[in-house]
Amino acid sequence: MRTYLVTGGAGFIGSNYIHYMFGKYDNEIRIINVDALTYAGNLENLKSIEDRENYTFIKADICDKDTISRVFQENDIDRVVHFAAESHVDRSIVNPEVFVQTNVLGTAVMLNCAKAAWELPDGSYKADKRFLHVSTDEVYGSLEEDGGYFYETTPYAPHSPYSASKASSDMLVKAYMDTYHFPANITNCSNNYGPYQFPEKLIPLIINNALQGKKLPVYGDGKNVRDWLYVEDHAKAIDMVQEKGRLFETYNVGGHNEKQNIEIIHIILETLQEMLAEDDPRKALVSEDLITYVEDRKGHDRRYAIAPDKIREEIGWEPETMFKEGIRRTIQWFFEHEDWMKNVTSGDYQKYYSEMYKV
Repeated sequence: MRTYLVTGGAGFIGSNYIHYMFGKYDNEIRIINVDALTYAGNLENLKSIEDRENYTFIKADICDKDTISRVFQENDIDRVVHFAAESHVDRSIVNPEVFVQTNVLGTAVMLNCAKAAWELPDGSYKADKRFLHVSTDEVYGSLEEDGGYFYETTPYAPHSPYSASKASSDMLVKAYMDTYHFPANITNCSNNYGPYQFPEKLIPLIINNALQGKKLPVYGDGKNVRDWLYVEDHAKAIDMVQEKGRLFETYNVGGHNEKQNIEIIHIILETLQEMLAEDDPRKALVSEDLITYVEDRKGHDRRYAIAPDKIREEIGWEPETMFKEGIRRTIQWFFEHEDWMKNVTSGDYQKYYSEMYKV
């Protein structure tokens, strides 16, 4: 039975990846989930699989070298999938040190512990061990509005403390591959959306606010462009890179779904109106009148767009979920998990939200 060590598995993408892997492999694999359970880590995301005999949760910070070393010593880890990271640009602008600590130092700890566990006396590595570092398209900076794409060869040009910290962690992984011939890959992915996403991010924030008749905050003119990928498609890409990708390579994972932020909001509002029953009182709350333009984010990148040519040609992965279908599936999930949303939007989230958007 192959053993996977997943960091940040209680977060949005990590929990979706764990669900995807158990759905695909069932009892053929074992998953150990290490998560510090910060504000965006939520064990409710994994409630349906928490009692599986082939699943283990360990509450730990990836910067805790002693604990991470012990996980490797006590388990024969075959695959590491490293999601754990601080990931919200706005929070990085307010508190950049936390992002450097988790994203840079935490990645160094993970690399060192995996290297120590897998390296043989001659400097080679135990057979069939692989480390996958999950990163972001934001490390490449910003594109012009009238064209162009991010490729694996695009120079790094991060603009926010978040993207700078992720670029730094990518460079550490590259250094370990080059210096130690460490068996790793890097994936740089476009914006994800789908179930279990913490509502500080655009799509769940708009869904949640619209259903309550609250203002829908839009940065600047709302015309910043992002490339959107349904999270299950990302989970599939990660699995395929680990099994079919060439070691030491970087693969860009993109959705071919470029949308302006304001366009996203209009699509969500239209879809909510279509999906809500006529007698649902929330239907009357959902309105474009809720759209509220707020001061633009500092250093706000104008456009991201990924060219996933390499992963398609080498591995055979392509995004499967068109945006409007993905939005419908996401909204349906939120309809069916209202208690989840209520639990994650209480207390600290409300304080953060009011401070960030001033609405």
